[in-house]
Amino acid sequence: MRPLRLVCVSLGVVGFFGGPGVKPASAQTAAQVQQQVEQLRRDFDALKQQYGDRLTALEASLTALQGGPGAGATAPSTAQVPPGAEGAGGPTGALPVYGNAAGASKVFNPDMAVIGDFLGAAGKNAVYPSPSLEMHESEASFQAIVDPYARGDFFISFGEEGVELEEGYITFTSLPGALLGKVGKMRSAFGKVNGLHNHVLPWADRPLVINNLTGGEEGIGGAGLSLAGLIPAGTLFLEATGQVFRGDSGELFHASERGDLAYVGHLRAYRDLGDSNNVDVGASYSRGHNASGVVDGVDVGRFTTGLFGLDATYRWRPLRRSIYHSFVGRTEWIKSRRDQPFGRQDATGWYASGDYQFARRWFVGGRYDRSARAEDASLLDKGGSVLLTFWPSEFSQVRGQYRRTNFAEGVGANEFLFQFQFSMGAHGAHPF
Repeated sequence: MRPLRLVCVSLGVVGFFGGPGVKPASAQTAAQVQQQVEQLRRDFDALKQQYGDRLTALEASLTALQGGPGAGATAPSTAQVPPGAEGAGGPTGALPVYGNAAGASKVFNPDMAVIGDFLGAAGKNAVYPSPSLEMHESEASFQAIVDPYARGDFFISFGEEGVELEEGYITFTSLPGALLGKVGKMRSAFGKVNGLHNHVLPWADRPLVINNLTGGEEGIGGAGLSLAGLIPAGTLFLEATGQVFRGDSGELFHASERGDLAYVGHLRAYRDLGDSNNVDVGASYSRGHNASGVVDGVDVGRFTTGLFGLDATYRWRPLRRSIYHSFVGRTEWIKSRRDQPFGRQDATGWYASGDYQFARRWFVGGRYDRSARAEDASLLDKGGSVLLTFWPSEFSQVRGQYRRTNFAEGVGANEFLFQFQFSMGAHGAHPF
């Protein structure tokens, strides 16, 4: 607007004082003065219209470049509803797609990502040997909003032994009573480590107590139903979860009949201790049938396994230096009561670990393991690990881990594990 004011002032000066053919005011008639004023007004309006048109054109060009909804004042593009989604009171025909062309291209496509987990091992382990080099797991994820009331999540695992659906479930987010429901194949909410995918673990392996008592990498889970809800408790975040599974979880649970279901209950409490730290504790219970009484495909003994668990996590991250320093301490205690033909076995185990971030992309950690075995509680395994992790970016990770294990058979194992992880695509956040 400032250049416009200058032009107007200049025209006025020229018109009244220095314009060619302009006579002194004393020699002009009132009609001539009025004619000059009208001419000056017309020139001013024309100039204002010119600048206005140029400004409108520039704004339209900028909106088109940004892909905004008002670009060119044209109608929004549309996308055809897939045939399988029509009917039953749902949408039909074409639906409007707002945003740019990229948004239109994925309106009916889920967020997709692939995560690679490469694992190597050096040293000797005569009890549980692992390959020297392996593409441990490649995980493909597909996640999207199904409708205003639910979302869907699928995680497919590609390993050297084949392909399997690791998890695939629908989550209902608008149930009465502010409950959260899940239906499908999923990991259970027992403890902390059981529900984590391999690429989320803070170590290159899983603790001994997880391998000995809760089924190892496969863990507790399977096809089932889950229902979770918040319990009002003031400033304390309190969540209760109940789950029912088919009853087949690797070597841990075995369902011989349709009614041999497995059950999981978890109570979690979370509280902020300050602006920089918080604590998270939980208690878990699980029960299901085991395979110790199965003879020729028939479950003669009808034996069961019960699991009890306690977990605690402490987090510290200073507000002013949060990208350079942090600490996470974890511990988990599990007790197994396994009925079997020669008497019940009561085995316990636990681990404790700490991970400290000492630079923007560097982490150092340690873990201590101690666990009996579910089938024979007299056998006790112990071990320890130290780790160093480097994050080149948020999409890749390099980790080295030295692990020492003393097995119950009197055999020791010294190993060096190294891990490379990388991620492509939009992978959703995992539970906190």
